[in-house]
Amino acid sequence: MKYLLPTFCRFVNSLLLPSRKNKFYISLMLASVVFITGVSAQSYTWNNVAMGGGGYVSGLITSKKDPNVVYARTDVGGAYRWDQAGNRWVSLLDWVNIAQNGYNGVESIAIDPSNSANVYMFAGTIYTNNGVSAILKSTDNGASFSVVDVTNQFKAHGNGSGRGNGEKLQVDPNDGNILWCGTRQNGLFKSTDAGFTWNRNEALPIRTTKIYYGGIGTGISFVLLDSASGTAGNPTPKIYVGVATVDSASNLYVSNDGGLSFNPVPLAGGPDPGKVMPARATLAKNGSLYITYDSMPGPGSEIANSGAVWKYNTLTSVWTKITPSNGLAYGGISVDPQNPLRVIVSTVNTYKAQYVGPGGGIVYGDRFYISNDGGSTWTILVPFTGYNNNNITLDPNGIPWIAGQSIHWAGSIEFDPFNSNKAWVTSGNGVFVCDNLNSLPVNSVVNTWKFVAQGIEETVPNDMVSIPGGPFFSVISDYDGFKQTNVAVYSTTGRYSPATGTTNGIAYAALNTNKLVRVGGSMYYTTDQGVTWTKTSAVGGNGTNGKVALSANGSTILHCPTGTNSSNNTYRSVDNGSTWTIATGINFNGAVPVADPVNNNKFYTYNNNNGNLYRSSDGGLSFSESFFVGTGGSKLARTAPGYEGHLWIAMYNGGLKRMTNWGTVSTISGVTACSAVGLGKAAPAAAYFSIYIWGTVNGVTGIFRSTDEGLTWNRVNDDQHQYGGPGNGQFVMGDMNIYGRVYMSTVGRGIAYGSDNAVLPVSLVSFNVKADNGFASLNWNTATEINNLYFDVERSMDGASFDRIGAVLSKSVNGSSSSPLYYNFNDNIKSFSGVIYYRLKQVDKDGKFTYSAVLGVNTPLPNNEKVLVFPNPVNNKNINLKIQLKTIQNVQVRISNVLGAIVYMGSPVKLLAGTNVLNLDQPVNLSRGTYIVEVISLTNQLVIGTNKMVVR
Repeated sequence: MKYLLPTFCRFVNSLLLPSRKNKFYISLMLASVVFITGVSAQSYTWNNVAMGGGGYVSGLITSKKDPNVVYARTDVGGAYRWDQAGNRWVSLLDWVNIAQNGYNGVESIAIDPSNSANVYMFAGTIYTNNGVSAILKSTDNGASFSVVDVTNQFKAHGNGSGRGNGEKLQVDPNDGNILWCGTRQNGLFKSTDAGFTWNRNEALPIRTTKIYYGGIGTGISFVLLDSASGTAGNPTPKIYVGVATVDSASNLYVSNDGGLSFNPVPLAGGPDPGKVMPARATLAKNGSLYITYDSMPGPGSEIANSGAVWKYNTLTSVWTKITPSNGLAYGGISVDPQNPLRVIVSTVNTYKAQYVGPGGGIVYGDRFYISNDGGSTWTILVPFTGYNNNNITLDPNGIPWIAGQSIHWAGSIEFDPFNSNKAWVTSGNGVFVCDNLNSLPVNSVVNTWKFVAQGIEETVPNDMVSIPGGPFFSVISDYDGFKQTNVAVYSTTGRYSPATGTTNGIAYAALNTNKLVRVGGSMYYTTDQGVTWTKTSAVGGNGTNGKVALSANGSTILHCPTGTNSSNNTYRSVDNGSTWTIATGINFNGAVPVADPVNNNKFYTYNNNNGNLYRSSDGGLSFSESFFVGTGGSKLARTAPGYEGHLWIAMYNGGLKRMTNWGTVSTISGVTACSAVGLGKAAPAAAYFSIYIWGTVNGVTGIFRSTDEGLTWNRVNDDQHQYGGPGNGQFVMGDMNIYGRVYMSTVGRGIAYGSDNAVLPVSLVSFNVKADNGFASLNWNTATEINNLYFDVERSMDGASFDRIGAVLSKSVNGSSSSPLYYNFNDNIKSFSGVIYYRLKQVDKDGKFTYSAVLGVNTPLPNNEKVLVFPNPVNNKNINLKIQLKTIQNVQVRISNVLGAIVYMGSPVKLLAGTNVLNLDQPVNLSRGTYIVEVISLTNQLVIGTNKMVVR
């Protein structure tokens, strides 16, 4: 299944396990041997990181025939069906592949009134995949879809201006084979074969409308069929069409002959088509047509700042203005199917006081009104009159971050057709439900609006980190991001505070994992792993957004801002963002600096325009070294925790490249395309991290995992879980604490993650280490244990070669436990200094084992030592020094034997203030014995520090 040349491949695999000493040989083999890699699918369960809502739900569609059949459409995050039994939304379009990712912009949904199992969607996004658009048809309540590509006839734009209008896709209530679809720039289309073929209706005199944001008009805002005008089995005669324009003599049309002809609806005494455009409409059983009007399409770029609500008597052609409050724009409108005089309406683009938030401030958003007499009188459902009369309660419903947020962009509001006491409303952050409408907000009776976003994940993710032994951090557009210890559970602390809105970059210090930095419109850093955040007093170059890197020990920040006010510079700060200097040697837009996870002095960044990978060896002061790796790749290079100089770069159509030694790059065979790469926890008994990619292997595109450094690949997603590819964030990343878990950014479906269904013997929840009073304190806990015997504690001075220093027996009964268990181990490190690395080796009763992530702890040099040799004794091939300096200096390393003869003189090198890690840059061939290592300042030729070194 996986290999040609199986014997040779088994030989190579034997080199990989369990030691890290064979990397050089493996690199040579990768460069010279082409392996036929496998694409067999692993058994995975897919879900989303639990954030809750976070994006604009543009429409709600309810079945008037079957209870609890409700669909929600979004502008960038696909569509959902309400699951009443689970009390949550079910995503319907996760099968969309990368060539179809525009389908996540759903412009309209239609339920077949005669059979609610039939549901249709008009999907597409004008700026994605050349505007590929389709009618998606399901006959099983959205469980599966047929795709009818209509791109060459008409296009959808689910994320365009006026996307809250609707619905423009309709199924004839009297003949389920007939469908109508209004478009933005191609007029009205009709299907007579249940959506499989379409033809333009030439009778409607409207094709295009004014071009708005995004380079496309709003076109037809709604199509509405009057079922009472026809009979079952025959086409419905009366059809109303609203057009979102104020540039024509009429923007409301009617057909009385099934679309053979259309005429303007008489507007005498009604709305002025030169001032307002129709947004939504609903038809009551008594013949009243209710329409909301706006001055502009809304809700984002073309903000509607005024509007009206009108009622049209279809029997007498009389218009009545029933606007609840003048000067507001109106979006959603619904008539109670059980009472044609009961009407509910919502504003849009309105920011009026709604309630007092948790912090004591007033929250501003849209208004909702209800009428029991056909609009003659209205009761406001959000009657905020001051701090002491707060008649609306916003219920977070288990999603903490929504507390203090508003209900806004409420373009769609719907009665529950089977419960007149309940209404649904859309918002820019999700969906809300009120199920006590009959308890009107008078006499201090509180009107409660509950956030029902369980299952909806519509954030646009920009970046994330999984900290070894620590939490998961995300950064997203609009709502900052979240810290989570369990990604299946909504963050109990809510979004980051202080908030900055859209956040683009986040990084943590590999050797000081309590420190992180995030950047969006502002920059914040934390020294307590996100418990508190401090705003930097400045941002690099006074720019914003962009990506950020944090040196291994957290002392240095690099930031490359993006946006209209930014330059091509990358900026450096060593005082937590108080002051910034320009990093020299690189000058290109959108640089993504990354820090070496071992060497505090090294940073890297890749310029995909000229193909050069740049390296800084002086803490980001300058990028004086460069190496050509190829053009056209992803700017986001990945490092490997615990490994100095290891880099992985996704090269798009150039495949996947890897560097383990500066200046030597290998191309991973078998990967023909790769747009994102990330690392995660190693497989049990594997010596290196798991590698994850979004790419193409053997002609198949998807998410792949390699547990043998790219020799073989297994696909871990399936065709039902493609999410449209890695979207805006363009990242794939493994979890550093849970083997087999992988995360992927999406277009607008939040962060998707997959978990390997193979049962692991021990579920390690957390693992951390800190230095305190000469001891390294290791703490870890497990959620479950199966057949666990003990944990070996292993220590390393270089992050590569580990020694066993102790063991901790399992606390579980007979090796198994379903409850959390907590462990600790203390290591005396008084005789050590610099960075010390630890890992756990979990051993089963049957002898099988798996490793934890590698964690580092930074310990200062003793007061009387300024130079430390590690490892010591050395093996003559790997000599590293930790050098403590108070100021920046140029130094030289000198090694002498016990007779005083100089046996090695290093090249001059510039070191920074603080602890520096220096790998000797020339071959050092020393015989066994004892030597003296001296570090000499080239400023005054004085010896800065000295230490003994033993060569084995």
